[in-house]
Amino acid sequence: MAELEIRPATEWDVPLILSLIRELAEYERLSHEIVATEEMLRDSLFGERPAAEVLLGYVGDDPAGFALFFHSFSTFLGRLGIYLEDLYVRPEFRGAGVGRVFLRHLARLAKDRGCGRLEW
Repeated sequence: MAELEIRPATEWDVPLILSLIRELAEYERLSHEIVATEEMLRDSLFGERPAAEVLLGYVGDDPAGFALFFHSFSTFLGRLGIYLEDLYVRPEFRGAGVGRVFLRHLARLAKDRGCGRLEW
């Protein structure tokens, strides 16, 4: 498989993010629980007070998956942490280490941001 490129999502990626969330929900047999809309995601991820961040992984021009995370806080450490809420890899990219690349990327991001921990 070609190399995985991971990049932060932008507001233009909201339709893709929602599509990947729906795929994840279908995989987990939870499609009936999806109420998120593009407008809700746009506001929650890119509005005045973003609640979470999304990383998108691409193999060539093909979206391979996403990771959605947000900052947590540890009172004992007195530092921020990163909490990985969802990690989804499309079926055709599974078994090739895509999830591992996402986790390594998040670990580096946590270290670069001075976080005390990475949780999921």
